[in-house]
Amino acid sequence: MGTGLLVFLLGLSVGSFLNVCIERLPKGESVISPPSHCAACGHRLGLLDLIPVLSYFYLKGRCRYCQTSFSLQYPMVEMITGLLFAGAWARFGYSWNVLLAWVLVSCLTVITVADLKHMVIPDEVIIFALVTGGILLYLDSWARLKWGLASGLGAANFLALVILVSRGGMGWGDVKLAGVLGLFLGVGGTLVGLFVAFVAGALVGLSLVVAGRKGAKDLIPFGPFLSLGGLVAFFWGQEIVDWYLKLLVP
Repeated sequence: MGTGLLVFLLGLSVGSFLNVCIERLPKGESVISPPSHCAACGHRLGLLDLIPVLSYFYLKGRCRYCQTSFSLQYPMVEMITGLLFAGAWARFGYSWNVLLAWVLVSCLTVITVADLKHMVIPDEVIIFALVTGGILLYLDSWARLKWGLASGLGAANFLALVILVSRGGMGWGDVKLAGVLGLFLGVGGTLVGLFVAFVAGALVGLSLVVAGRKGAKDLIPFGPFLSLGGLVAFFWGQEIVDWYLKLLVP
């Protein structure tokens, strides 16, 4: 079995746990106890019920015990996490970056789905990302941690200023998330990530308004756009910066 496949399977398993975090953290519940169970009938799920992706389709998306339908979110989160884990491995190989990518992918997945479902960015995920990311950056190099901390502080202050000036539109959870992205991405990557987030957010928001699905004053979660920008910048930020500099200086 190749390393890439093993990493993909690891990502699927992590994705299964991320689903637990998505459902429980916004409600203030423990992600450890009680064990995984059906939210409808309360029956504890067995090992065969918890096989990532496969169990969902084998059981036709229903609880084995009460036949209540499960959300398609579960296999989607597992599959996306597996693919991103494998993609990070293919991109970075044996390096601190691959560990940072796995942590970032995990945290941003929880944040994206939780923000879309509950309009909440869990503080527990922010704290985990800051602590784990800080440790990994320090193990890589003090200089990288130093620039990450500076970038995180700058990104958080920038979004805080945007909120104060615009008097809304984003939440303070977005400010905390910007700080996380700054830590992981550094100066150049943070600029790329914020740029992608604001452009994507503007385009999607405008499209929803034009389509009549949202009003001009309706709130749209910004966490998913920050997460998208963060992933784009982490995987390809340096290439994007280099491309842009070449445009400025032929």
